[in-house]
Amino acid sequence: MLPKLAFEKMKIRTASLGEQSSIPDLLGEVIQQNRLEFRLDEDDEIYERYGRRANAYPYRQYNSYKRELSEKEIQTAVLENEYLRAVFLPEYGGRLWQLLDKKADRNLLYTNDVIQFSNLAVRNAWFSGGVEWNIGVIGHTPLTTEPLYTAQTKLENGVPVLRMYEYERIRGVIYQMDFWLEEDSGFLNCRMRITNESDKVLPMYWWSNIAVEEYENGRVIVPAKEAFTFMGDTVVKTSLPVVDGIDITDYKKIENSVDYFFEIAEKSPKYIANIDETGYGLLHISTGRLKSRKLFSWGNNDASDRWQEFLTDKAGRYIEIQAGLAKTQYGCLPMAPHTAWEWMERYGAVQISSKLLHQSHQERAAQFTDELCIGSAWDAMEQKLADTKDMAKSRAALVFAGSGYGALTKQGRMTKHLEFIVQEESLEKWKQFFDTSILHCLGPSQRPDEFLIDETNLAFLAETMKGVNRENWYAHYHMGLGYFAKGEYKKAKKALKKSLSLADNPWAYHALSCVYFVQHKMARAAEYIIKGMEMRPLDVSYLKEGCRILFQCGEDEALCNIYEALDVKQQSVSKIRFYYISSLHRLGRDKEAFELLEENGGFEIEDIREGEDSVAQLWSALYRSLYGRDGEVPHRYNFKAY
Repeated sequence: MLPKLAFEKMKIRTASLGEQSSIPDLLGEVIQQNRLEFRLDEDDEIYERYGRRANAYPYRQYNSYKRELSEKEIQTAVLENEYLRAVFLPEYGGRLWQLLDKKADRNLLYTNDVIQFSNLAVRNAWFSGGVEWNIGVIGHTPLTTEPLYTAQTKLENGVPVLRMYEYERIRGVIYQMDFWLEEDSGFLNCRMRITNESDKVLPMYWWSNIAVEEYENGRVIVPAKEAFTFMGDTVVKTSLPVVDGIDITDYKKIENSVDYFFEIAEKSPKYIANIDETGYGLLHISTGRLKSRKLFSWGNNDASDRWQEFLTDKAGRYIEIQAGLAKTQYGCLPMAPHTAWEWMERYGAVQISSKLLHQSHQERAAQFTDELCIGSAWDAMEQKLADTKDMAKSRAALVFAGSGYGALTKQGRMTKHLEFIVQEESLEKWKQFFDTSILHCLGPSQRPDEFLIDETNLAFLAETMKGVNRENWYAHYHMGLGYFAKGEYKKAKKALKKSLSLADNPWAYHALSCVYFVQHKMARAAEYIIKGMEMRPLDVSYLKEGCRILFQCGEDEALCNIYEALDVKQQSVSKIRFYYISSLHRLGRDKEAFELLEENGGFEIEDIREGEDSVAQLWSALYRSLYGRDGEVPHRYNFKAY
């Protein structure tokens, strides 16, 4: 069977993503990797903390989704040959959703039976399953729920190639992914490319996040003797396979949620496999640039079970095996100016003797490498990467468009073969600004249309403020955002207060509140966000952020007063309601708070953050206050998997 590429539709029960937040992400979500300390050797060189971000600006948060599911028809791109059927989701970050081994009639990936959003990504909304392509910043990519540019081209022998690409706004880079199947191979080829066309060294991050089934008696096989992991809040290096008395390659025995970043020797083939008790499973192998491999387990305790239930309907449990540019996800790598990074990944089925699973970790990895001739396959991949370079820089026929942000940037010789289109009316208006220096001016009650000002164009905007944009409140607002993004808070305050002097608007109030918040001036932060919330009583995303700021500022009475004046619909939003209940507790109104928490069978935050234990802590404190003893946290509240 000759390989084929088709564009099809698929029906799946999906949650509504909701609209993006009305305000920019200035304070950010909690990212666990950013809170760790390090106790490592002098030669480990993992670039700890390099490139970490406090927020996702200029992106907005997706924080208005619901957990109700309804059947939806979504776009797919399908590659197929005699051995494999690979299904991609171009509308959801290009995710590889399913990889069917046609000979064995088995899916090599964990494919969720629903698309259920939860708060695990840089921009909040994330869903489990398949292979996610994470670029740019630490954490799940800002583009995980976004449509990518999707195109088709061919190899020299006529084999069809699926191409997906996009412009990543935080780092200002373009990335490109080319996928194909060969006529006589049971492996999916993935040719990846990131280009830094700027004149600056950029922090760069890439991890291919592969969800696979958590097999009973399954094993992870990886050619590594040591791994980086965290113990408490500290990153350490540990010998393999036994950590704290547990053979971590036997992942069902792992108790708590944890990451293990395997250090693979420089000259060793770069691979990881998830194998079931019969010796069957998925092999992921890459060329040398993708140097690291990772195992993530939710663990095996009550909170782990709660998370696994929370992310799916009936698809069951999963683990993640991952592959990345750096040794760990605790930092980025410096990417030189005017540089392209390229590598290949391959995904396919393998079958080994089940006896191999009963050998030691080191023996298993060595024999696995020899039995499957992985060394020679690894060498052949490097050659294939070189042989397909011309194809990767050739033009492709566009099938679906992504965002217009790439079209507003100057493309150089490394990306001139990629087509970007401006379809959004809002971006057309901003394009006119960059062409004419005149920024359009929205009404003060209108949602801001785009957030485009950063260090690359802030000086340009500042120059226009001397003339055509002098009296434009909207221009001064964006000036304030630009200065905030650079950490120049004094200038940010001046610009935002000028915006307010020209037009009373909730957007500058929010930004000013964030300025004072990061400066630890909590009373002023609360003062400004209250003014903004009073102007946006129906705006859920604004209210969520406002309640978060007020709660962290300790302004419980103000928070309760605002909540009690809201409409019932806004009061029912789980995160807003949670802040209200929490403030009731801090005000000593524990009986009232506990009744609200337990109402209708128990409380559930739709977008509870990964690693967040707030509901369990609140329940425990209220129970202790009311009953004078500690109680066992109910399963529905228990998300403390770490």
